Formats: sequence, structure tokens, C-alpha cells
Amino acid sequence: MNIHHKRKFLSFLKFKRDFQKYGLEKARSYELILHWLNSRLSRNQFLVLSGIIVGCTAGLAGVLLKTIVHTIHYFITNKVHFEYQILFYIIFPFLGIVLTTTVVLTLFKGQDKKGIGAILYEIAQNSSVVSSVKMYSQMVQSAITVGLGGSAGLESPIAVTGAAIGSNYAQTYRLSYKERTLLLAAGATAGIASAFNAPIAGIMFAFEILLTGVVFTDFIPLVVAAVCGSLLSRVLLQEDVLFRFYTREAFNYKNVPYYLVLGVVTGLYARYFVIISQKVEHFMKSLNMSRLRKAMFGGAVLSFLCVLFPPLFGEGYDTVKAFTNGNTLSIIENSLFRYFEVKEWTIIIFLILICLLKAFATSFTIFSGGNGGNFAPSLFAGGTVGFLFAVICQHLGFKEVPVTNLVLVGMAGAMSGVLYAPLTAIFLIAESSFGYDLFIPLMIVSVMSYLIAKWFSPISPELKSLADQGKIFTNKHDKNLLSSLNTKNFIDFNSQMINENAPIDELFNAVKNGDKNIFAVVNDFKVLRGVLTLDDIRPYLFNENKNELSIIQLMKAPLAIIKSENKPLEILQIFDDTGVWDLPVVDENNTFVGFVSKSTILMSYRQLLKDYSD
Repeated sequence: MNIHHKRKFLSFLKFKRDFQKYGLEKARSYELILHWLNSRLSRNQFLVLSGIIVGCTAGLAGVLLKTIVHTIHYFITNKVHFEYQILFYIIFPFLGIVLTTTVVLTLFKGQDKKGIGAILYEIAQNSSVVSSVKMYSQMVQSAITVGLGGSAGLESPIAVTGAAIGSNYAQTYRLSYKERTLLLAAGATAGIASAFNAPIAGIMFAFEILLTGVVFTDFIPLVVAAVCGSLLSRVLLQEDVLFRFYTREAFNYKNVPYYLVLGVVTGLYARYFVIISQKVEHFMKSLNMSRLRKAMFGGAVLSFLCVLFPPLFGEGYDTVKAFTNGNTLSIIENSLFRYFEVKEWTIIIFLILICLLKAFATSFTIFSGGNGGNFAPSLFAGGTVGFLFAVICQHLGFKEVPVTNLVLVGMAGAMSGVLYAPLTAIFLIAESSFGYDLFIPLMIVSVMSYLIAKWFSPISPELKSLADQGKIFTNKHDKNLLSSLNTKNFIDFNSQMINENAPIDELFNAVKNGDKNIFAVVNDFKVLRGVLTLDDIRPYLFNENKNELSIIQLMKAPLAIIKSENKPLEILQIFDDTGVWDLPVVDENNTFVGFVSKSTILMSYRQLLKDYSD
């Protein structure tokens, strides 16, 4: 019996014991069936079944969240007259961020790690083990934030929820790290697929963002999860909730210059969006306020922006659909601009201000205590930029400007530059608009925007801090493996120490009776003073005048000192620079902790590489 079958058998025996001990009510009958199937099916067969289950569960979570938020927005924007809408714009965004922060502080004990970065951290540093709380905490928080008008998207919380569902499912059936990571990605894939009814985009999202630096050959669970999530979205969501665009122009190669210019414009706008996000995040962290007061401040700013520009309220997809349907005047009519005479310059100024302020509205929503992501904001902003570009071109006298197509590819361009995910952006818009003939302009704009973003910053600024600290995987495979190792596992805490004032005979006795090749010389407070190796001691072992020697005379300063917080990758670099094989480790007080060996790290790396390849 191989290791895989032994693991499945032991897992089933444990479940059988719990079942006999606690009875049917505690054990849950469906788990009994799944454990039985796990013991009967091959690995690939069980993973496909798991992909279906995780995909359906994550898809239902996404459908539920989208339905709740859409119902609230529909009531505010369609059932209430504009004069009363203003009251909602004043109260609801403020209330949403404050309530979200209150819920986080009271129900979730202040734990508000959010966004895709948190999932990437769990993959790299926590063996893809995601807390079960995230299976519902992100849904609750984002429903409050976005439902009440927060200028953020639901897709990131949906992806985190799906990832948590996949991870916890894998933990329940004691699947390995690779299988757990695969089902985590499958859950996120299903969540994205259900949010946009775009299965291929969901799969691209998993490969481009979640599985960066992770090598996989098992794609089928991702595919079936994406199909399940998308089907549930298509069946259960109403047509007006779906992310769908039915009006567009046929692709004409003569319009390529428009797309080339728009690619540059969306790339620069994406950079602007990212910079504003970083500035607002830094500003909010610098405020000497409690979390609740920060939420009140951010909520007040957001409410003010929503009153001035109602399209900033919520996700904003209805506004983008209005652009593609030619209903721009209806957007103007539902804002304070209705009191101005509507001319072309009025529309242009209105659109410019929306583009500029969207970055602020989203950043204050997220960093003042709300919960949401940049998916929807980048799509909204990109669509607005595309429409603004089309209006300006028409105003300048250009004929037959492909307005709808510019809106669609503008969404892909901004998303590609903000999220560093060009393939996800391309397939998302192609699937959502049934515009597979738009692949050429979609690729032109998305790739240009992505390259401009990469020119400013090789790694997504949202993830750069985590990547620099080695807390998430990057495209460098060897670095990813080393970053998953823990320095504490390589420290020899039983290393031999000797006091600098000890008699020389004590050192020689330690050499005769011990099994270490290197000694740490410390003072009375165990602070490291130097090191001694057998090569340093051997010439004096049979010296007639050895009793006249002192340890201080023999010891030497180490070529380098390792800190407890140093990462394995940093330690290996220090070993390469110094050319030694053993180095002392000290804590923040310079107290000796132990020795770390280069050979120990390399052996662990080789074993990890072997396990990863199996």
C-alpha cells in the first residue's frame, strides 16, 4: 500500500471512529459518503469530484453576495427619486464603512486581513491553510460595505471566500499541500467565474495571480470548478445582475490607431490609480486615530464624493452599461450636473472628474475600514476612460469612432494595468461581451497597459511589500521554495557554548567529550563574543604550554552573524559571500541562540524540491 492510499485509509478510520463516538448528528452523513469515495476513487477522480463540490459551493456564495448587493442598489437607484437619493448617498456610504469596522472589531476580533495578498500569503507561508472564518467573514463585510455604497468591488471578497472554501474542504479530507493549493485555487476560480459569468477568465485569474510561481499539471479541477460557478451564476442570477454587454461594433482594422492610443492612456491611468491608492493607504495609516474614527473619517469623504458624483456609489457596473447603451444623459440627470445646461464640454468635465475621483473613492473605501477589491473599480474606471476618449475623439471631428468597443477594451486595459493580469482582463471582456472578434484590440490595449505598468513597477505595487519580504511566491521558482522554509528549523539549539573566562582545560574537555566541530564563546550573559573551531584548537591540544593559553586568545570573530529574523534565502547568500559552512545565530539582544549550517538548509531544500516534484 503506497503512502497516498495509507493516508486515505487512516483518514477514513479516524472519521469512522468519530462517527461511532458522536453519532450521525455530529459526523454529518455527507462527509461519510465523501470519505468513502475518497477511499475508493483514484486521486484524479476524487480531485475532479472535489472541484465540482468546491465550485458549486463557491459559486453559490458568489451568487448570494451579488444578489444581496444588487437588490440594495436597485432599490436606491431605481425606486427612489433623485432628491431622496441624495439622502441615501449622504448616509449609506458612511454607514457602510462604520458598520463594517464595527463588525470586524466585535464579531471578528479585529482580524480584517483582506484582499488577494492575504490568500497569496497563506499559500506561501501557511501551506495553503486558510482560516474557516474567511468562508463567511469576507461575505459579511463586503456585503455591508459595497451594499451600502462603498466604491469597491465584490470580486476580491468572493475570490477569498472561494479560496477559503477550497482550503477547508481539503483540510477536512487531509489532502496534501499541492492538492490543498489546487482546491484553494479552484474555489477562487469558481468565485470569479460566478461573479462575471466568465469561466475562462476565472481560470486565467488563478494562473496569473493565485498560482504565480506554483507549478501544476492538474488543470481539470480548476476547469470543472469554473464551469460550476459560471453555470450557477447564469441559472440563478437575473439578467440585469449579470456582467453582460450586448451592444458593440464589429472589429475594423482601420480603428487600430484608436486602440494604440487607448492602450497608452489606460496604462498611464492605471499607474495614477495605483499611486493614489498607495498615497491614501499611507495617509490613513499615518492618522493618529482609532480604527472606528478612521472609518468615520473615510466614510464621510466617501459620502461627500458620492453626493457630488453618484456613479461613484457602489460597483458602478450600471454606469458602464449605460455608456455602452448610449444612455449618458440618464447618468447626468441623476447627479448635481442636472442643474447645469448639458453640453459636450459638460459631459467631458463630468467624465474627467469621475475618472480622477474614482481612485480616491475606492482607496478611502478600502483603507478606512471597508471591505472590497479593485476588480470592479478598475473595470469601471477603464470603461469611463474609454468612453471619455471616444467622446473627445468625436468632439475633435473624427468620424465613425467605435464608442462601445473603446469602452469595452478600456475596461480590459485599466484592469490589466491595475491588477497586472492581462490574460484575465482579455478573456473577461471577451466572454462578457460575446466579443471574441475583439481579441485583437483587447490584446493591444491590455498588453500595452500591462507593459507600461511593469515599466513603472516590475511587481504589482499592492503585492510588492509582501514579495520583497519573501512572504508570497513570485515567478522565481527556487526563491519560492526557499521562502517556504523556516529559519528556526535549521538552528542547532544544542550548540556548544563556552564562557570566555573559562579555564582552557574546560575547552579541551569539551572537545574530547563533545561531538561538535564549532563552539560559541559567550560572556556571563550568553552574549556572543566569538567562535572557535576544531581547526583553531587542534594545534594546541598537545602543546606543553597549553595551560598558559586563554580562550580569549584562541577565539576569533565570526565572518558573519545571522539574526533570528533572517530568511533562508538571505542566509544562503551570506554563506556564499563568506565561504563558510557554519555561522552563529543571535537574537535582537545579541544573545547566542545556536549555529546554523549551510548543509542543513541545502538538504532541506533538496527534500522540498523532491516532495514538490513527486
